[in-house]
Amino acid sequence: MALVQTDLFWKDKTANMAMLEEKLWGIPTGTDLIILPEMFPTGFSMDASELAEPMNLSICKWMKQMAAQSGAVITGSAIISDKGNYFNRLLWVTPEGEISTYDKKHLFRMAKEDETFSSEKNLPIFNLKGWKVCPQICYDLRFPVYSRNVWTEEGASYDFLFYVASWPGARTSAWDALLPARAIENLSYVAGVNRVGRDGNGIDYLGHSACYDFKGEIITHLGESEEIQTFQLDADELERYREKFPAWRDADKFTIR
Repeated sequence: MALVQTDLFWKDKTANMAMLEEKLWGIPTGTDLIILPEMFPTGFSMDASELAEPMNLSICKWMKQMAAQSGAVITGSAIISDKGNYFNRLLWVTPEGEISTYDKKHLFRMAKEDETFSSEKNLPIFNLKGWKVCPQICYDLRFPVYSRNVWTEEGASYDFLFYVASWPGARTSAWDALLPARAIENLSYVAGVNRVGRDGNGIDYLGHSACYDFKGEIITHLGESEEIQTFQLDADELERYREKFPAWRDADKFTIR
């Protein structure tokens, strides 16, 4: 997979898609998954009435094109209008042109995201070459109940949990602490993709995109500048560890209301 840590042009979809297209061409062939930051076409903006577009317009078409040309699933979130509401919607686009979605559940009230966007309780699990993949968006990272990995007779809910984010630099220490915590408690690989640069609201982003293994150990950790890291995950190693250290068997059962 590839983590794409990049600066973004403020509220300029055309410039961002052109910039990202050039970056994506540099990703090695054979990559299965390319992860972009939160609101990658615009930056993290509450100007939804100005920036939103419906499904299957320019953003979705661009992602379909990039997925088809790269042969990889492309994912990231964008401002989408749907049935009279605005959503911070993660788009999971396959090389075959199929689109699955996840609408951000926990809306960042400190930026009045909860006054601008609607949230849904849907939490899909995507399938990628036998991997079960759980999507989350930025502020979701602070709520471990929502990302809880649950075991059944068929195994774990997911094998890989990822976050697309616009996580401000002022709270980088929380980002660095919570990502490995989610990996440890869920016995899962976890990745977070954050942007860098300064947005139109004067907020700085320091990146620190990363991937951690099921023990919370770093697989890759990006710095504070634009960078793309490509690496592999090992399903056999994950399953061996889950069998050797089945902490999930002692987990408390609860329901989310």
